[in-house]
Amino acid sequence: MICRLIVFAVIHDSTHCLLRLLLLAQLLVLSSSRPTSCIRFGQMSHHLDMLVNISKKLHELVSINAELIGHIQANRLHSLPHMHHTLKHFSSLKLNESLSELFSYSQSFKLHVEWLKTVKENFSLPSQAAEGASAQLRHLSDLLSTTLQQVRAEGPRPPPLPVASTTFEVLQYSVEISERLQVFANWSKRVLKSLQKKSHCGRH
Repeated sequence: MICRLIVFAVIHDSTHCLLRLLLLAQLLVLSSSRPTSCIRFGQMSHHLDMLVNISKKLHELVSINAELIGHIQANRLHSLPHMHHTLKHFSSLKLNESLSELFSYSQSFKLHVEWLKTVKENFSLPSQAAEGASAQLRHLSDLLSTTLQQVRAEGPRPPPLPVASTTFEVLQYSVEISERLQVFANWSKRVLKSLQKKSHCGRH
């Protein structure tokens, strides 16, 4: 009788151990089956959310008056990227091409934000928001470069940027970069969401 109890206890413990091993193996398979690109898409979206919040603080204005809008329209930074917002564009996205485009745009905005940071410092204006935006763009660029598996991904050449001669001009450029950066971040999130669907990221 005692021998039977011992055998039963051993079998019972072995069964529990086997079930735990099977459960662990299943979890490992599920986690490994999720593509690395899908994980990076989530990380990119996080940095884009941070970028939206930080970009709103670039000009530190509660409201923008008509005079400032007029100056911005007359002295636009034409070197800033222009994104396609048509339904046709979003329905025809291709993974590598879209990620390369995102990388190029993020690098371009990073150059503009770093220029704005330098200009603000020259006029003794707060530059923390510009520094924060630059950091988020750098993280985003690094993730895009890694996803593209480009060891030395090349960004755009530094664009010719104007010389700000007054604090009003600095404010003008701050507002324009802030607005365009928010457009870029929201556009990029929409692109990533489309790429996630095409990569079946939500099915894992």
